[in-house]
Amino acid sequence: MKLLEIPEDVLTSIKIPKKELEKALKIDLAVALYQKEAISLGKARKLAGMSKWEFLEELSKRKIPRHYTEKELEEDLNFAKSSM
Repeated sequence: MKLLEIPEDVLTSIKIPKKELEKALKIDLAVALYQKEAISLGKARKLAGMSKWEFLEELSKRKIPRHYTEKELEEDLNFAKSSM
């Protein structure tokens, strides 16, 4: 299923090497959708093709705050307790 079409002249004007272009666009899209709270962290990192920690690092580099839910806090606390 083709969901997004980018005109060829736009693609050629983007100043990103062709071999890196698709990954860069996916990361930018994932970050933008996450920032707008249109998708969750998990879906955004999946779109970006990154691990949770890689995506969190990308958000940090771009100074984008993480949307931290109570459920995520509970999961993190449970993980921390099990690691002790």
